[in-house]
Amino acid sequence: MLLRFLLMDKDHSNVPTNKEVLDRELPVMEPYFVKNPELTCSGGPGSSGLKVTWLGHASVLVEIDGLTVLTDPMFSQRASPVQFMGPKRFRRPPCTVDQLPRIDAVLISHSHYDHLDSGTVASLNSRFGAELRWFAPLGLLDWLQRSGCENAIELDWWEENCVPWHDGVTFVCTPAQHWCKRTPLDDNMALWGSWSVLGPKHRFFFAGDTGYCPSFLEIGRRFGPFDLAAIPIGAYQPRDVMKGQHVDPEEAVMIHMDIQAKHSVAIHWGTFALAYEYYLEPPIRLREALEKKGLTQNEFFTLNHGETRLLMSDEVPNHKTG
Repeated sequence: MLLRFLLMDKDHSNVPTNKEVLDRELPVMEPYFVKNPELTCSGGPGSSGLKVTWLGHASVLVEIDGLTVLTDPMFSQRASPVQFMGPKRFRRPPCTVDQLPRIDAVLISHSHYDHLDSGTVASLNSRFGAELRWFAPLGLLDWLQRSGCENAIELDWWEENCVPWHDGVTFVCTPAQHWCKRTPLDDNMALWGSWSVLGPKHRFFFAGDTGYCPSFLEIGRRFGPFDLAAIPIGAYQPRDVMKGQHVDPEEAVMIHMDIQAKHSVAIHWGTFALAYEYYLEPPIRLREALEKKGLTQNEFFTLNHGETRLLMSDEVPNHKTG
């Protein structure tokens, strides 16, 4: 099936080579923290809001209850072990690692090169050192430590931990449906997962890279409702190849509902051409799927690269405990 995908299936992504067309269709914005670096991220522990900035692909910057969290950071030009070949991004990162605000925690969903990039990891370590807390699923701690991550922890599904000295926010490694591989000999030798971030005021869910599975109902039952979720909507065609590993927009809406998210931001689209759907199709199908379920584009939204959305505390529901 994979050989057929690589050699025989038709690629309908049709990403333009014209920069002006891409700039019009998928603009890259300068993030607010680059324009105004004096602004304090998260507003400290007393912050009344939840803020999310999309940095492209599966990388989002989330400011929650006094902590700033970065997911699957990817700032390199290619999702590959080398930078002279492999999938190349068609939209640049909206900022550099050096332009990021203070980051307290990084969440890694799995080991694929578009989600765990060695160049970006090295840059983050150079910038933040041991002050940066790395969270990863089982099997990735050794790789992180060899890459210079001094403050890293690996967790099994349903295990939890916190950023040192910030035990008010709990990080839970939760299930997803995917796979892992970085070399010819390490198939599924590390775990993959999603992440549930549980703060005293807000809750955030990061789906990572996943196919649809019943685990999301269980996550919603244990930890929902979530104030914000980051859910993938792209890299889903051809369906018989991708269904087990990448949700389509309709399944992304199902995850949104299963985990009881009040707001979700679409990720894993508009940055790399990793599958064969038209490059602008995911948000179109997302809108159609939302309409069929009676949901609005405010509940499950897309952002431009570098764009930020602030979700105020009076927009979010009360939480059950546990």
